[in-house]
Formats: sequence, C-alpha cells, structure tokens
Amino acid sequence: MDLDVDDHDAVLEFVERNGITLVVIGPEKPLVEGLTDFLEDYGHKVFGPSKRAALLEGSKSFSKSIMQKYGIPTAAYHTFERHEIAAIQDHLNEVATYPLVIKADGLAAGKGVFICESAVQATDVIDTILNDPTLSAAADVFVVEAFMEGEEVSVFAVSDGHTARLIGYAQDHKRIGDGDTGPNTGGMGAYAPAPLVDESALAFIFDTIIQPTIDAMAAEETPYKGVLYAGLMMTADGPKVVEYNCRFGDPECQVLVPALEQDLLEMMLMTVNGRLEYATFTRKSGFFCSVVMASKGYPGSVIKGFPIEGLGLVDPDVLVFHSGTRLQDGDIVTNGGRVLNVVGHGATLKEAIDRAYASVARIHFDGATYRTDIGRKGLLRVGGSPS
Repeated sequence: MDLDVDDHDAVLEFVERNGITLVVIGPEKPLVEGLTDFLEDYGHKVFGPSKRAALLEGSKSFSKSIMQKYGIPTAAYHTFERHEIAAIQDHLNEVATYPLVIKADGLAAGKGVFICESAVQATDVIDTILNDPTLSAAADVFVVEAFMEGEEVSVFAVSDGHTARLIGYAQDHKRIGDGDTGPNTGGMGAYAPAPLVDESALAFIFDTIIQPTIDAMAAEETPYKGVLYAGLMMTADGPKVVEYNCRFGDPECQVLVPALEQDLLEMMLMTVNGRLEYATFTRKSGFFCSVVMASKGYPGSVIKGFPIEGLGLVDPDVLVFHSGTRLQDGDIVTNGGRVLNVVGHGATLKEAIDRAYASVARIHFDGATYRTDIGRKGLLRVGGSPS
C-alpha cells in the first residue's frame, strides 16, 4: 500500500493497526517535521531523532551554531536572513574570500549547496536560489562559509542520546559524471571503508566531533537518538564538519549495513532503549562498493517505465538494492532518478569494485547511466590500479 508519511495520523493508524513495535524513519523530511515526536507521544518506540534534534540536518544555521558554541571543528561562516539581501551583497563584494560556499538553510533535496569562485557567481547563486521554488522555500536563512580544501569522508554513528558508537565510514561520489564532473546528485556510488581514514584518525574524529556533538545536543536538552552521519572534510588542519545528516546516507548505507557483524534490528533496539553503553559493533573484513544505476537525465527530469533486464544474472554474492523501481504487469520497471544500487564485496577494494561493475554490466534498461570510477580515489590511495 502507499502510505503518506506526511500524514502523521495515517502513519499512526497504520502502526497501531499492524501491531508495529518499532518504527524506523529513514528519510530526513518526516524527521524534521516531527514524526518521531508524534509517534512517541502515543507510546511508540521510534528509531530516529526528534524534530528538534533533526535540525542538525534540517537547519544549516542551527548546526553551525551548535558547532561554534561547543568547539566542534568546521568552516568559518556568516548567516544572513532572507530579507538582508543588501548585507549579503556587501559581504560577497567586500568581505568574502573566494572560493566560498553558499547554502540554503533548510532541506533542499540535496541541491541547496553551491561553490562560488567569484562575487559575480555568488550573486547569481543568490538569485537562482530566490527564484527557484524548491530552493527558495529552504532559504529563509543563507549560510555563507569558507571553502575547505581536502577530501571528503562520511562517518556514521548511532546514539541513544548520551552514548555514541561508530558503525563505519565511507566515501560517497556526489557528482553525476566521472572525475567528479557535472551537477551534484543524491550520490552515484560509495565504498567502505575509505582508505583516507585509518584507525587513529577515526578515534580522533570520534573524540573531537562525534561524541562532542552528542554531548552538545544533550547539553542543549535535545538528546540526539538515532543515526548521526557526519560529512567531514579532511583538511590540512585536521577533520572538519561539512554537514550533518540525521539518517543513514544513500548510497553509503548500502556499503555500511552489509558490513556490520551485528544484527541491525538489535542495534536499533539498543539505541531506542538507551543501552548502547553495553554495545560493541564490529565490521566484516574486506571492502564494499556500491554503484548507482540511474535513469537518463538524472539529476534532472527523467522518463520512467523502462523494463529492467538482467537482474537474475547478477552474481549471487552481489547485493542489488532497489530505489527507483516498481512492478508493472509482472515486470520490474524504472520509477525514478536513482534506480538501483549494485553492491560488491571483496577482500580488497579492487575486488569489491570489480564485482560490483561485473554485475552492473549484466543489468540493462533504456538510458541506464552510471559512473565508471567509483572507488578510484581509494584505489589510488592504496596503490591499486584504477583501471
């Protein structure tokens, strides 16, 4: 059945009618709109942060203020209210150093962040945001921040409000084209673990970013419960927060969850029951690589309804996660921008990449688009061949 997660009463009725004892909220929008709070008010257990805690993703100005107040490393920034156009323009023309980053404060479907090389480009970006209905709705506040040089990595933890436990780290590929070209997307592939981070660096990230973020939210009387996804830039001055997400990332989730030795449901129950202090999470050996197969035209408008062939030919050890698909007259057809996540596992990163791409080659639908260089940065870092 189709369930409108924006209709909280309908969700509640579905939960109670079906005797559901744990609700897991995946997307950011219902979290930011308070679905967790609503269901908890009726006595239901929910894996996912409260409306206030989800502002770590839902409001970039809120998250930056938390980082600034509690000394969590991030880029220097300024915020401007929507009506302060003259002040923004003065800053862009007279104060700012380029390149810089302009962000719409709220949720913008992954399209609200812009890197600007000049004052002219920055002015054009402000105009674009204000004249685009989706972006404009997310831009009551603008965040203008310093550009950070480095390589990005995503670190994931779960928290029960006080205790945090790391569950993995990955590197995403946001742009549509090989070599990180073209427009940003929701993610065209990921691999884990990312060789960019070693165990020493991971421990440092936990001590300086992950646990301090959880402690900060607790100090604000807004305990953070659920998945915390910290997008980090590994700069010459150390790791700094680019952004927080209040959920499992996609496609990072597809390379992190299969790597967990522990049962995912058990992890979620320990989180909602406040028992993470007793938990220890370990990873399976080796690497995981996810390649996203998208529809032609993504991240713009796409045509749906093309039959997907070859799913039965995929290597049995390769996982295929469906995203933009549906059943039509007994056939699986495309039904969105990002259609499939194809995930390979291997003892080495190259083996994981090769297995994922071997199965991608067996799957066909009209207009199928995918990057051919997922994991290349990791291979170069460990000295493997990127070919």
